[in-house]
Amino acid sequence: MLAKLSTRSAVRRCTGVGAVTLALLGAGLPAAGTDRPQPDLSRFYRQKITWSACKGPEMPKDLQCGKVTVPLDYARPGAGTLDVALARYRATGRSRGSVLLNFGGPGGAGIRELALDGKDFMSLTNGYDVVTFDPRGVGRSSPVSCGDGTDRVAAATEDGADLGDPQAVLEQVRKAAAECTAHSGPVLPYIGTVNVSRDLDVMRQALGDEKLNYLGFSYGTRLGAVYAAQFPGKVGRLALDGVDTLTEPLAEQGLAGAAGQQTALDDFLDWCATDIACPFGDDRRAAGERIVQLVRSLDEDPVPTDFGDRFSGQDLVGAIGQALYSRQLWPLLERSLASLVEDGDTRGVESFAAGGMAPSSVRSGDGGLVDEDEVPPDNLPAALMAVNCADDPDRPAAGQIAGQLRRLREEYEQASPVFGRYRLTQLMMCYGRPRGTGFVRDRVKDVHTPKMLLIGTRGDPATPYRWTVETAARLGPSAVVLDNRGEGHTGYSSSTCVHRKVDDFLLYGDLPASGSSCGADREPGVG
Repeated sequence: MLAKLSTRSAVRRCTGVGAVTLALLGAGLPAAGTDRPQPDLSRFYRQKITWSACKGPEMPKDLQCGKVTVPLDYARPGAGTLDVALARYRATGRSRGSVLLNFGGPGGAGIRELALDGKDFMSLTNGYDVVTFDPRGVGRSSPVSCGDGTDRVAAATEDGADLGDPQAVLEQVRKAAAECTAHSGPVLPYIGTVNVSRDLDVMRQALGDEKLNYLGFSYGTRLGAVYAAQFPGKVGRLALDGVDTLTEPLAEQGLAGAAGQQTALDDFLDWCATDIACPFGDDRRAAGERIVQLVRSLDEDPVPTDFGDRFSGQDLVGAIGQALYSRQLWPLLERSLASLVEDGDTRGVESFAAGGMAPSSVRSGDGGLVDEDEVPPDNLPAALMAVNCADDPDRPAAGQIAGQLRRLREEYEQASPVFGRYRLTQLMMCYGRPRGTGFVRDRVKDVHTPKMLLIGTRGDPATPYRWTVETAARLGPSAVVLDNRGEGHTGYSSSTCVHRKVDDFLLYGDLPASGSSCGADREPGVG
């Protein structure tokens, strides 16, 4: 599955789609999600969290940090533990408990996100302690890494970007997976949404909440849906913004992603062509052709960067994909593309693609928390692929992959002449890894919970609106759909209407009618 990070501050929100292409790795089968009798977990559910000031130069003084201890393997709780890092802002008045936030990814570190963008959630402190966490394998919670494996696969996919020799790329993917195992420590086989959901329930109890109140973005909606299936009796108020698919195989997700990104790019070019500063001119059709030509030209002859690297057309595609997550970034994207086209300056577009990709040898084998400066630079892409592969039960053989690539290449390029080639390589990302759990695809449906609010954004380039409708139908009558008729990835921080309706639901239990809509906000500086 290819959920993306929610992007309220997309320049800072690291790699998302880029990580999908550059970190083709996998993880083992999660132990949770079976019908086997569960062992005694009572010692984990008796915990109380000790809170203290968060450490780090960018940590606000009023942000508190703590931890919970969870079993590495829920089927064998005596086989080892790990600590999951949490952070919270206290309620400003009388607290009715906590609301937990997950910002997406998978692989997004919640603590850093809340520290940087906490102002977006201060309205929720009117009734709740606002809490987030770094999921297992992410950030401060036993972070995984692939060392040189990330660079190995990046080079292989870039060299074979036309996929003329998929077998050679698959061999590099297999070697990269071995490096991920070597650099990640014991947590890697137990990464996955099924286990993170169980961690979430331990957190709920440790926070003293009878029911889970939750706001999840993008991948965080998958986590929320899995929790509803695993713990229906513990569901409080769940809001899911930018809803992920629960059923589509990776090849179909990639095709939907390419089409969604192309739509977002078309919207950007419609706007750009009306602005005198647009580097592609005022002829809208010609602008589309020029950007395709720019990508091809850079693939054939990458340009040097200030860091001594080479910036290719596929690097540009990844950067544009990140910038399209938010309409507010369009003016900055326009200026960055102008600098690239007119002066060969890659710094602006590189800023969109920035996000830890360097190798690291950091391990966290003792299961304890690590400081922020010890988090491996490639943790996001490493965790993203580890979780996605752990959640995916499909493992086609090399011959099947080669056959699929030949068939799908035309479909992907038809969906997007810009993003199709970039997204097609994701089909290989779990090659050679143990088969992931079928729990998400097979058992997250027909949940019997209180009403949940699902928000889909019509112009979302990462989680298409139809996924919201399909997931709501799959979850059953508990799901209430809010149609956000705006653009960008997720709606809570880009739409005043969505923000208000989510807050009204979480704080007061007021739900909009299913199928009701929010109109698009007119954002400063854009059209």
